[in-house]
Amino acid sequence: MEIVWLGHSSFRIKGKEVSVVTDPYDSGMIGIKFPKTEADIVTVSHEHKDHSKVDAVSGTPKVLSSPGEYEIKGVSVFGISTFHDDKQGAQRGTNTIFVIKIDNVVVCHLGDLGHKLSGEQIGEIGAVDVVLVPVGGVYTLDSSRASEVVSSLEPKVVIPMHYQVDGLDPKTFKGLASVDDFIKEIGVEPTRSSKFVVTHDKLPEEEQLVVLERRS
Repeated sequence: MEIVWLGHSSFRIKGKEVSVVTDPYDSGMIGIKFPKTEADIVTVSHEHKDHSKVDAVSGTPKVLSSPGEYEIKGVSVFGISTFHDDKQGAQRGTNTIFVIKIDNVVVCHLGDLGHKLSGEQIGEIGAVDVVLVPVGGVYTLDSSRASEVVSSLEPKVVIPMHYQVDGLDPKTFKGLASVDDFIKEIGVEPTRSSKFVVTHDKLPEEEQLVVLERRS
């Protein structure tokens, strides 16, 4: 299984036979060009334009945008209802976490999660191998709360997303923190790479932090 960061909260998760794209974004809205990408499945954590530009993805993907259990082409996907803020959705509405099992590796995409997870939500998510976690603050978890959420899930691999990078529209995203704040908070030396490739039997025994380079 291979994970490539397409920018912001969007990743391509590619298994042997199936590809999943998470939270495709509107390039005009965020300032970064969305790369040409094809997928069998697209997950949308919420309907904001920087997470729901489904027609930017080529092919005829099955679009998942709400909580529930799904089985598509041998890939298991479980959507869990959460909130985009820490006020029960009063500020920014709801958010769906997607737990994706592909090639026997469990990937948890937290979307624009804005609060710490309850014990019930942690139980619903279950055991995860890889967590994709927002860390930039303002609209999502900040570095401190993101670190707490990661600790509560105990993944083997942590991949941060939704933080400040060159090219983001400053009018909307100037307040986002860089990934460096999260690196300091979590206290793990990161591995930096253009992609993350792993099989179930090669998952690390100790928590690994992977900072991906954005695919252009």
